[in-house]
Amino acid sequence: MASSRDRQRKLARAKLDRQMARRAAAARRQRRIRAGVGAAVALALIVLGSVWALGGFDRKPPADTAADVCDWTPVRADTNPNVKDVGEPPTKDLPTSGSRPMTITTNQGAPVTVQLDLATAPCAGASFSYLAGKSFFDNTKCHEITTEGAVRCGDPGGTGQGGPSYSFPSENTPSAPTPEPSPSASSAPAQPPLYPAGTVALVGNPPGSNGSQFLIFFKDFNPTSPQYPIVGKVTAGLDVVQRIGGLETVDNGTGAKVKPKTDVVIQSLTVGEPATATPTPAAPPPATTSPTPSNPPSTAAKS
Repeated sequence: MASSRDRQRKLARAKLDRQMARRAAAARRQRRIRAGVGAAVALALIVLGSVWALGGFDRKPPADTAADVCDWTPVRADTNPNVKDVGEPPTKDLPTSGSRPMTITTNQGAPVTVQLDLATAPCAGASFSYLAGKSFFDNTKCHEITTEGAVRCGDPGGTGQGGPSYSFPSENTPSAPTPEPSPSASSAPAQPPLYPAGTVALVGNPPGSNGSQFLIFFKDFNPTSPQYPIVGKVTAGLDVVQRIGGLETVDNGTGAKVKPKTDVVIQSLTVGEPATATPTPAAPPPATTSPTPSNPPSTAAKS
């Protein structure tokens, strides 16, 4: 009987030892898991802290690869009741070289064609193209023949105060002429006018705040303080502009006798696609002529 009880005790002891061993192994596994999780969390905190310290969580606007070419300033109707709301032209991906053709058809004869210079006045070219696409100039009047020798157009209301719902700064205003030297024995050549006949320029109200109004000069103008930015030149129809410039004028309501007595109506104004400047081909090298050979000696057999 004693041996049977001893055997049972030994079996129970062995079973308890096995249970204790399994429990110890499980405890060791849990400690290892907790240690691994703690290390992973600590490492994650270190990484996140480093990223935060370096500004990795700062919200950044998406990179914009295209730079603004033009800056349009909104003009609200509550500050100028003569403004016509047409939105604003695009600011990016605008041509900055070459030219655009502009055609002005009036009730005074053949169309007047203009070459807009995109290299010196890209924003003016973009503005004309944008407004022409919205028929902004169609069926409007050229409301003034200026004392400076230009026809003034581009205000839908014909008051000189109107324009689109945006403005933009001047781009290509000529520099003031240099003072003439004192008379001498050898006279200096005359300087060309700042605004030769056929020049197309913007007129801002106030100056430097340009919209849709423009001037077409029908005679040379050479001011001491130029303020009109040049946007292009007439390529055909200058005679039509000069004929308009010779029309009789009447009081425009302000005491200035500058309004054409005969209505000058822009029936349509269109702007074509940009044209890139074509490089002038290099002149071919001059042809080389071979020297004329002297008479060769006679090869006839002597008799």
